[in-house]
Amino acid sequence: MKKSKQLLFVIVLFSFGVGTAQSVFGKWKTIDDRTGKPKAVVEVYKKNGLMYGKVVKILEEGKENATCIKCKGDRKNKPILGMRIIDGLQKNKDGEWKGKTLFDPEQAMTFRCKIWLNPKNEDELKVRGYLAFIYRTQTWVRHK
Repeated sequence: MKKSKQLLFVIVLFSFGVGTAQSVFGKWKTIDDRTGKPKAVVEVYKKNGLMYGKVVKILEEGKENATCIKCKGDRKNKPILGMRIIDGLQKNKDGEWKGKTLFDPEQAMTFRCKIWLNPKNEDELKVRGYLAFIYRTQTWVRHK
């Protein structure tokens, strides 16, 4: 009887411990690192082992139907809503996702990037864009 109670306790403990790990995948509210205001909701997803992300909601008042005015090529004057802004990032051994395509529709610029969960708060996603040796990091929050 005592062994079955211990086994049940271990199973319950494991199910809570394993089930609470968060993932980089899901919906994230982007926060402007300069103003602190929410801008959009980006759905980050995995396809064929790579990370992608697209804008699924615009949170800035008056910009819900914004188009990519500064963009060139296929994105020129296309709606930002639905636009893929993270494209084909690969996971490295440190659990970070890295790649060459983080697109900022406001600036119409593409950056190299690195994305990872904040180890101190798994409801925060760190998104760093690089231009040469200069970088900027935003903290996105899990959208509930």
